[in-house]
Amino acid sequence: MKKSLLLLLGLIILFVCFLFFRACTFSSSQLDVEAIAPSPIPEGAVDRMVEAISIRTVSFENPSDFDSTQFRLFNNFLYDNFPLAFGQLEHKVFNEFSHLLMWEGQDPNLAPVVMMAHLDVVPIASPRKWTVHPFTEGVKDGIIYGRGTIDDKTSAMTILEATEQLLREGHRPHRTIYFSLGHDEEIGGRQGAIPIAAHLEEAGVKAAFVIDEGMAITDGLIPGFEGSLAFIGIAEKGYTSVKLQIDMAGGHSSQPEKESAIDVLATAISKVKQNPMPLHLTEAMRGFMSEVGPLMDFKTKFFFANADIFKPLLLDQYQKASSAGNATVRTTTSPTIFEAGIKDNVIPTHAEAVINFRIIPGETSYDVMNHLTEVIDDDRVRLEIHGVRGEPSPISPIDNTAYTLINRSIKEIFPDMVTSSNLVLGGTDSRHFTAISPNIYRFAPYRITPENLSCFHGIDERIPVSEFEDAIRFYRRLITNSSNLDAS
Repeated sequence: MKKSLLLLLGLIILFVCFLFFRACTFSSSQLDVEAIAPSPIPEGAVDRMVEAISIRTVSFENPSDFDSTQFRLFNNFLYDNFPLAFGQLEHKVFNEFSHLLMWEGQDPNLAPVVMMAHLDVVPIASPRKWTVHPFTEGVKDGIIYGRGTIDDKTSAMTILEATEQLLREGHRPHRTIYFSLGHDEEIGGRQGAIPIAAHLEEAGVKAAFVIDEGMAITDGLIPGFEGSLAFIGIAEKGYTSVKLQIDMAGGHSSQPEKESAIDVLATAISKVKQNPMPLHLTEAMRGFMSEVGPLMDFKTKFFFANADIFKPLLLDQYQKASSAGNATVRTTTSPTIFEAGIKDNVIPTHAEAVINFRIIPGETSYDVMNHLTEVIDDDRVRLEIHGVRGEPSPISPIDNTAYTLINRSIKEIFPDMVTSSNLVLGGTDSRHFTAISPNIYRFAPYRITPENLSCFHGIDERIPVSEFEDAIRFYRRLITNSSNLDAS
């Protein structure tokens, strides 16, 4: 018995030593890249950005609210301010307000690159809560304010500024570069990105990579990590909403039955919330652990180095850490609409609700429906897909020259930057381009901090002038580096 205990103790000690050995030898895979000297910024770039924000290219859910006048103004603004891009490059217009530019490369045999952004913005839900005007404030204390400064006019404008600057200098890329500028990303891209992608597919375009918005540089948002971290999205979650409907006998509120349509619906939603979809350690999350884990505090490094062994613990910690942490490791469940009743003394005969799900890679909308049917377990509740449905995107590789080139371009513009792959929790226009390339990456060169995190689709959206200028430098560098893609 004593020998068995000693043997067991010895095995435990060896196992612990093995875990510590893995943690101590868990090394960084960061590229060693030297930053380049900042390039000059085109004269008037900030003023043009301010003007772009002042044009209210808002996408509304209700088509009758669409203001075509503003989008026509924006078309004219683009033509007037970027005459070389829209005059020298091949230009196609889709549904009047979305644009595809083709900058023909010197070598037609090289796979092209697709750079994306969108021109529309979300509505202002609470204008009185803004401390500045959401469209006409301009620059204040070195910061550009307004709807679209983060999502996504900064990307569109800085891509065009970099392109116009290079055209003015006589630059011509070795490989062809496409610029896709959709005008309805915020409502699904049906008039913009989808027909643009279909056009490229019909033309037989097979891109070396596609880059769009989706992730950014984070400061102070990652527990256990100090410094700036640039996330490159290699996949994005799917999107589906499910409508729950109940029809039952109503009546006078003075003589209620044991259950009403509202009771049944509330119980169903409660069941769904209490029984979330399962946890997953996705490939994107594993990429983050391997690329950043070696640079974190030793406790985090220890668990990341032994992720396969501590997987249940890591998943549990992530789901508890924050709403973003929970969204990173599972399909999320968000009831967003609840409708029932017409009068305070009338028991309604009908009740319905909508639950939105953001689907993690590895699951589908069909898994969501099966989960709901099993969890609710009530034939009185009818389920149907509501609105647009989109499955999770494929996962793009990180061991190729395309990812390396984007990675290198970030580090050349932002000194001492740590980079990592990760999962995009929302949706982008790039999800429509999977037939164009298996290498779709999502990164926009601005910073997200605890101070400005809530202004994304929120109040006082803004970007410092210095970050806007660095974004021009990043896209300029990405364009010039694309000529050397095969050597990255």
